[in-house]
Amino acid sequence: MLYYKMYEHPSSKEWVVFIHGAGGSSSIWYKQIREFREEFNLLLIDLRGHGKSANSIKNLWDEAYTFPAVTTDIIEVLDHLKLPPAHIMGVSLGTVLARQLAEMEPDRVKSLIMAGAITRLNLSSRLLVFLGNAFKSILPYMWLYSLFAWVILPRRHHSESRNLFIREAKRLCQKEFIRWFKLTKDINPLLKYFKEKDMSIPTLYIMGDEDLMFLEPVKKIVMEHKLSFLKIVKACGHVVNVEQPEEFNQLSLQFIREQNQP
Repeated sequence: MLYYKMYEHPSSKEWVVFIHGAGGSSSIWYKQIREFREEFNLLLIDLRGHGKSANSIKNLWDEAYTFPAVTTDIIEVLDHLKLPPAHIMGVSLGTVLARQLAEMEPDRVKSLIMAGAITRLNLSSRLLVFLGNAFKSILPYMWLYSLFAWVILPRRHHSESRNLFIREAKRLCQKEFIRWFKLTKDINPLLKYFKEKDMSIPTLYIMGDEDLMFLEPVKKIVMEHKLSFLKIVKACGHVVNVEQPEEFNQLSLQFIREQNQP
C-alpha cells in the first residue's frame, strides 16, 4: 500500500485528501497542513515510486503505469481507512488523478480543489512531452526534469516551488521516471474526455496568472462546466499552494466550508 500520513481532528468529520504531482511528494503541501488541520481531518498520500512510497513492493512490478492503475492505488488507501466521502485536492498532475478518482468513484468525492490544474496540453507542453519521450531513455532523467521545471516555472520568484520539485524528483530513479513519463501517451485523450464530460461535483480551480502553459485551457473548461469555478492568483506561477499559500489556503478553505453548508 502507498505511504500515507493522517492528521485527525478531535471533532470534525470532514476529510481533505491531498494528491501531489509527478516527481513530488506529499511534502509539497507543507504550507497547507497547519491551517487545514485546524478545521478538518487530513490525509496526505505519496504516489507510487514517490516520497516514502518509493520503498513499496509495487516498485518491483513491471506493469505499465496507467491513470486508472495509479488512481486505484489511492482508492486502496481510502478503502483501507474506510474514509467517508472527502474533499479531494490535487496539484499539477495530481489534478488529473483527482479527476480520474471522481470519474471512477464519484460517490467518494464531495468536492475537488485543483491547484495548477492540467486540463489540456498546449503546443509548448506537447513539445516538452515529445522531447521527453524522445530522450527519456538516453539522457539522465534529472536533466529532463530540470528542463521541464524551468520551462513551467521560469521566473525568479518561482524558484522556491521549482527547487522544491527538483529536490523531490531526485528521489526518483531513472526507471521510475520513465514509467511515469510513459503516462503522457494517454493524457491527451483522457483530458479531452474530461473536458467533454461535465460532473455534478463542485470543482474549484486555483491558478496562477503566470501559469501560461495551463491557465487558458482552464478558463475554457470553467465556462463549459456548470459546477466549476476559477480563482486566479496574481504574481503566481504553476504551483500556487507553494508560491502564494496564504491566498491559496483562504480560497480553498472558504470553498470547502461552502460545500458543507446546508
